[in-house]
Amino acid sequence: MQKNVWRLLGVVGLAVLASGAGRAGVLERVAAGGALVVAHRESSIPFSYLDGKKEAVGYAVDLCLKLAEAVRKKTGAKNMPVEFLQVTPANRIAMVETGKADLECGSTTNNAERRQKVAFTIPHFITGARMLVRAESRVDRIEDLYGKRLVSTKGTTPLKAADQANRERLLHITILEAPDHAKAVEMVEKGEADAFVMDDVLLYGLAANRAKPEALKVVGKFLTTEPLAIMLPKNDPEFKKLIDEEMRRLIVSKEIQPIYDKWFLKPIPPNDKALNLPVSYLLKDFWKYPSDFVPF
Repeated sequence: MQKNVWRLLGVVGLAVLASGAGRAGVLERVAAGGALVVAHRESSIPFSYLDGKKEAVGYAVDLCLKLAEAVRKKTGAKNMPVEFLQVTPANRIAMVETGKADLECGSTTNNAERRQKVAFTIPHFITGARMLVRAESRVDRIEDLYGKRLVSTKGTTPLKAADQANRERLLHITILEAPDHAKAVEMVEKGEADAFVMDDVLLYGLAANRAKPEALKVVGKFLTTEPLAIMLPKNDPEFKKLIDEEMRRLIVSKEIQPIYDKWFLKPIPPNDKALNLPVSYLLKDFWKYPSDFVPF
């Protein structure tokens, strides 16, 4: 009987370790000399993307560097290295969930499904999914795509929203998946898709940095509401507390404002064009009482 009990406890212990609960916390690892691993994206303009020098830049990247500074101070690791890891929409959640990345600095929506696997800090942007089409297109609503082709990026919430709308409204749309945002825009430009559904702020950024931005336009009503936030490990309360406190400080002190202005109101690389997107009323209201809670 006693042997069976110990055998059972051993199995439970292995399960706990396999779930990630046995991993050292991020702050503990950094204090011991480890690096802070920051995940970034390739083409999520202006949040997280590669500039002309193939370096990670963007609004979310700058915020993550502020958060990294808070980690340095908290742990006393003055020489803490920050390692950048490029991720895709398809693997970004897994990279954080499995401990390969400590912060995912991109344009990821905080929703209930994802919170089963990872945690999120206070949103840094609130947007919604709309459509990018060619300038001459007569598509203005998703209903106008009846029998046509709609592309979105694999592993994103707009892709799920488009698929749901297609089924519920019997639109007979052919839903296509692209590996990344840049490829989806290219498919619209080449006529391989009639529209690209994605967060509208990303669509404006992507279009502005194409060779012929005037050949594209953003149309339609919001299909979704997307609170974008930095992703972090789910079972590391000490690390999350520090990240939440620093995000709240950046917002309440308004230190976040010049960072926002840098990426949304001023010319940005690689083509030195401005998006001219001031802080929305939704985001202003949310930042009055900054919280990691979102009702989705």
